[in-house]
Amino acid sequence: MAEFANLGLPETLVKKLEKLGMTSPTPIQERAIPHALEGQDVMGLAQTGTGKTLAFGLPLIARLQSFGQKPAPRTVRALILAPTRELANQIQDSLRALVDGTPFKVGLVVGGASINAQIQRLERGTDILVATPGRLIDLMDRRALNLKDTGFLVLDEADQMLDLGFIHALRKIADFLPSERQTMLFSATMPKQMSELAGSYLKNPVRVQVAPPGKTADKVTQEVHFIAKATKTELLLELLAKHRDEAAIVFGRTKHGAERLMKSLVKAGYKAESIHGNKSQGQRTRAIDAFKKGQTLVLVATDVAARGLDIPQVRHVYNYDLPNVPENYVHRIGRTARAGMDGAAVAFCAPDEVDEFNAIQKVLKMAIPVASGRAWDGVREPGAPGPKMGNKGGKKPGGQRRRGGGGGKPHGGGKPSADGARRRNGPPRNKGRGPKAA
Repeated sequence: MAEFANLGLPETLVKKLEKLGMTSPTPIQERAIPHALEGQDVMGLAQTGTGKTLAFGLPLIARLQSFGQKPAPRTVRALILAPTRELANQIQDSLRALVDGTPFKVGLVVGGASINAQIQRLERGTDILVATPGRLIDLMDRRALNLKDTGFLVLDEADQMLDLGFIHALRKIADFLPSERQTMLFSATMPKQMSELAGSYLKNPVRVQVAPPGKTADKVTQEVHFIAKATKTELLLELLAKHRDEAAIVFGRTKHGAERLMKSLVKAGYKAESIHGNKSQGQRTRAIDAFKKGQTLVLVATDVAARGLDIPQVRHVYNYDLPNVPENYVHRIGRTARAGMDGAAVAFCAPDEVDEFNAIQKVLKMAIPVASGRAWDGVREPGAPGPKMGNKGGKKPGGQRRRGGGGGKPHGGGKPSADGARRRNGPPRNKGRGPKAA
């Protein structure tokens, strides 16, 4: 097994890693760091939780050590863009631990926090700035910083930035960056738009890949309950009661839905908090801190927490609502089974979520074991051909999408026709919520 000392990193950084209890790099770190140290552009493909932060953070800090002077006022030497506040905060914490005791400054600018305080901090100049795209553009519009001296750029979780609608913001930021720079792009998946993004930002990049898209952690057990939408909360309470003293994250699809669910859990006697786009940065940070300290045992979240939360004690992840983007299922359940621990991922599938469930199994290239209920009509095995035109989603005449009625299962009842019709007649699926999602 390789060691950090063999990757060409400065001895001071290697010793810092040893003090932090890290001697052996992860596969993405082992493959990306030597190329990044040589100044090459890097495109890294790896799932969340594989150590991407150090894969770009270590060579970034190593190369910055060659600078002999402080950054000029309102300038940024290295810029790291992240899609969500939570991920940006985690990157900042990791990098600050690495530069502790050095003159390097790591700054953070995200939405939901005081922009005036951020402007004051940027006035002094910043060695490494971690930012969400929307807030960065707000600050640039106010002339609070410029990127003329930015020699290093990192795009972390680039695929999620595209999902959240940041492509126009990224194009705008690119116009202000010097052409002579080193760029590293890391992503869990490679959607079609990524080639456009890579073409705009990268020059002859070295591509490193350590895990195929859809690969989940080996120690995560998965199961699905086919259940009517109206009885999801009842089942969630039943399952949470089996491990009241263990940390769990519950993922919902919408901000208002997550807030309502959190209040229902609190009413039922659980120590629960919520994080979503309607919460201020202070509220989100306090909720996560309470969860990390064990003061809160259930965190209800939207996909703002699907990446960027590294909390090893999380033993259970519930997909209360299935995600519209199937890859986000992989990111969600990656919040458990971290640091070599075991974890359990439980999905709830209502009749109007059949398409999402099929897409998830296709990405996973496996069938998720069924814990209760019978598969709704239209559920397909991975790799099975889709429905014929004119019978979309396998839906039978009369709106019935479930095989064999309730099957006698306690959580398999409900009125599938009402639930199943909602997606067809409702609003279009979200293709990106724009910069406010950060």
